[in-house]
Order: sequence, then C-alpha cells, then structure tokens
Amino acid sequence: MLLKDRLTLTWLLLSALTAISWWIGSRHGHHAFVANAAITYSVILMAALKIRFILTEFMDLRHAPPLLRRIADAWLALLVIGLLALYSLGMR
Repeated sequence: MLLKDRLTLTWLLLSALTAISWWIGSRHGHHAFVANAAITYSVILMAALKIRFILTEFMDLRHAPPLLRRIADAWLALLVIGLLALYSLGMR
C-alpha cells in the first residue's frame, strides 16, 4: 500500500507541516503587519523540523556515518538558535 512507504509518509508529514505553518502565519494576513513572537518562533521551529526530515529521509542522512549526522544536527541547531536570537534581538 502507498501509505506504508516511508518516503510517502514523510512527504505527507512535510505537506501537513507546510499547511499548518501557512495557516499560523496567515492568521493575521488581513490586517496590518504585527510582529508576533509566538507565531514566528513556531514557524521557524516547524521549518527546522521539515529540514530535519528532508535531511534524514530524502538526502539519506539516516544511513550516513554518525559523525556526519551529528554535524548536520549541530548545524541545524546553530541555525535555528541563530535565527531565533536574531529575531529576539530585533524585537527589542
């Protein structure tokens, strides 16, 4: 069955995360732009989760040597921390 395929399930999850982040980000789309930290943080964290799924499933990081997996995870963590820090500092 098509739903049992790991890549299909991952694709469905990525599509769901995209739809959720779009819905969260567009909730205030009919009004003037108002920065909202909770919305921004949640969208950035969902994007990080999507990146992790793409690295693991579509770029075969799941089968990579452990050191390479740790480097990729560290890169993603630093990227997310940097983005959240820049956003937080910009809000002040």
